[in-house]
Amino acid sequence: MTDGYTTNGGGEPEASDSLKSFGEVVKTFRKRARLTQEEFAPRVRYSLPTVASIEQGRRFPPADFVDRAEEVLDAFGVIRAAAKHLSRQPGLASWFRQWAKLEAEALSLYTYENRLVPGLLQTKAYAHELFAEQRPPLGDEQIEAQLVARLERKRLLTERPNTAYSFIVEQHVLERPTGGTEAMREQIDHILELSTRRNVEMQIMPKTRGHHAGLDGPMRLLETPDNRWFGYCEGQESGQFVSDPKVVSILQMRYARMRSQALTLEDSRSLLRQMRGAT
Repeated sequence: MTDGYTTNGGGEPEASDSLKSFGEVVKTFRKRARLTQEEFAPRVRYSLPTVASIEQGRRFPPADFVDRAEEVLDAFGVIRAAAKHLSRQPGLASWFRQWAKLEAEALSLYTYENRLVPGLLQTKAYAHELFAEQRPPLGDEQIEAQLVARLERKRLLTERPNTAYSFIVEQHVLERPTGGTEAMREQIDHILELSTRRNVEMQIMPKTRGHHAGLDGPMRLLETPDNRWFGYCEGQESGQFVSDPKVVSILQMRYARMRSQALTLEDSRSLLRQMRGAT
């Protein structure tokens, strides 16, 4: 399990065929309306790369994209029906599919990790190392498919400048030379660059912190456009979508505590620069 992707004997996302079918439906109605992707993108209020990725079946369509595409293209309900069919297809586990859909529209997204660099922050070299070392082993084409999906998801950080992203990562994760010295130096440089964005906060949980509120494991939290909060917790080959307000409240309490227990934004950047120099 890697960021919610289930595998079908070799690691390729199972939902790719259904996503491609949905993309073809959108493309067909767009062409029927005699619109280019460049003309269509602003009408559905999504970037051109996002529209292209959805049509190519490389990105799960957000709910508002489905609604806007249906209206803009006057699709007789076909696009909405195709989206509902997507939700019934095997592939991405149902709990992660729901999370991925919400993630693409979130107002706030909080991530705590103690195992590896969060997917949204990973470089291509770092992600490739993770997929290359996966067990059972993946073939070259399967690794490439995983990389495409991972790198496509990373667009959220740049395409949604009004979404507030918070990351808390354990220090030891960034000290592990995943992919080798150069790959890790590139990874740290990438995180430093992302941390300069106004909507991205990166904090490191120092090794010197003997105890903190996140020792029960990784967690993610997000806020929807209608200000509802949900959580997500992932294990080796499973994940849990958390919608119970009481449980979400507990996760929020723990994350808030971790923010005060981790290094400040400035101190985290300083430590990253030290790590970068040491690799």
